[in-house]
Amino acid sequence: MPTSGTQSTGDAGESIHREYVMDVRIVAADDGPGERRYRFEAPHHRGETFDDPETAELYADVYFDVNGFQEEGTGERGVPPVMYQAGRDTIAAYLYTREGVDVEWLGSFFAHRPEKVERMIDNVRKRAESIRRGAAERGSA
Repeated sequence: MPTSGTQSTGDAGESIHREYVMDVRIVAADDGPGERRYRFEAPHHRGETFDDPETAELYADVYFDVNGFQEEGTGERGVPPVMYQAGRDTIAAYLYTREGVDVEWLGSFFAHRPEKVERMIDNVRKRAESIRRGAAERGSA
């Protein structure tokens, strides 16, 4: 189960936005006057930074949905190979976290209406929540 709060990370201008099981978290960092960025952190993951917390949280959902992934070596526009095994909804959710991608673009890419794309993304969120809940129940801190 994710927890939210303003717990400090020890670095000036940073706080934990959301903390998940298995040492996964999203850190909110000041990126200039009135600007915040949200950095996804997980063990053995280089970390990604996002402009808004919702996108960072969806990225975390994708991470849990595929049991973790690495982006190194996938290139600027590539998709980590593990996504292909996870299915179209996971690929759609991952692509949605990329800059400049919206549900209309995804709908065109997958030949679906935007409402269907939103359901695909929601499926990933639900699976990720179930995975985190199961990990917490098993005591995977």
